[in-house]
Order: sequence, then C-alpha cells, then structure tokens
Amino acid sequence: MFIGHFGLGLAAKKIDSKPSLGTMFLASQFIDLLWPTFLLLGIETVKVEPGNTAFTPLNFSFYPFSHGLFSVIIWGVLFGGVYYFFKKSIKSSIILGALVLSHWILDLFTHIPDLPILPWSEFKVGFGLWNSVLFTVIIEGFIFAAGSYLYLTSTKAENKKGSIGLWSLLGFLIIIYISNLAGSPPPDQLAIAIVGQSQWLLIIWAYWIDRNRNSVN
Repeated sequence: MFIGHFGLGLAAKKIDSKPSLGTMFLASQFIDLLWPTFLLLGIETVKVEPGNTAFTPLNFSFYPFSHGLFSVIIWGVLFGGVYYFFKKSIKSSIILGALVLSHWILDLFTHIPDLPILPWSEFKVGFGLWNSVLFTVIIEGFIFAAGSYLYLTSTKAENKKGSIGLWSLLGFLIIIYISNLAGSPPPDQLAIAIVGQSQWLLIIWAYWIDRNRNSVN
C-alpha cells in the first residue's frame, strides 16, 4: 500500500488540527521511511521477483525491525512519546502513535504472509489483497480519496500556495501510484532503497502546504 497510508495522514487532520500535515505524513509513513535506511545499512533485505504478487514484484524477504508488529508498536510508542516531550499534547501523541501502527494494519490487508509478528519468530501474516490489482486499487483509492476530502473540509488555503501546493501534491501522489503500476520493476535492492529515501521530499512538501492552510475545525 502507498497512497492509502497518505490518505490516513490526510484524514487525521480532521481529528486533530494541532500537528502539521507533515507530521501526520511522517507518522503514517514512518516505518516505510525506516525501511530504505535499513536496506542501505544491510540490516533488512528485499528481492525483486516479478510475479511475486499481481500488484508488486517485491519479495520482502527480511524486515522484522521496520515492519514486524512488535517493532512497529515500539516505534509508535517512541514516536508519540517524542512528540509529547516537545508539544505536551497527549491527544496528538496518541493519534500520531496510532498512525505509525496504522501502517502495519493496512499492510496486513495488502501483503501476502510476509509481515513478521516478532523479530525472533518466523511466523508471518498477510491477507494478500495484492493478489488482485483491481481490488487493491479500489480500496486504496477509496482511502486516499476519503482522506483527501476530510483534509480539504477541515482546512482552508490562506493563499495560492496553500491551494496549488495541496492539489499538486495530491496529483503527484496519484501519478507516482499509477507509474508504479505501469512501470518496470526496480533493478535491485539499492535502487529500491534510494527511491524510498525520496519520500522525505513528500514530508517536507506536506509541512510547507500546512503552513499555508488554516484549520476550520
């Protein structure tokens, strides 16, 4: 799942307007931001296997520290705890921690059984939605559309930056999603890790957008 995670980040602004959209995106994509770093460091591994699922050619062979349930719970607690340390908002901290965990929950539905529960166990789970491109696109598209709507109705642009910036980001995410569906498989783990790091630009983009929009909650 890709744009579905961003959809939850967008929707979270409807629940709590205090954290920036950039922070919401950071939380909802946190483990997918850790993952390419762990790939570069050789801590985790991924293989390119066309046909692994109908939706993606990636075989997530070893990633218990970024995507194991036990690890994700710890990352969520740490993320929420760090936010509380600086902002002293228990509500926002809980929501952000929940967003970190939400990434694993959404992945549980899309992935085949490759998601670890514990770092020291071989038991893995996944409901396999990725075996159907159509249903994956429908469900993920719905989450993204709903999140976009909730963000649009809970904020308003202060200026053209806040309007054009948001629509261009939403359009860009959709273009990336379609490109991933239609494009060629990545050549190797290094390429996947480098492209994965580019997601930080989306986080920065979201911070900039939110600075140019006001909450209407």
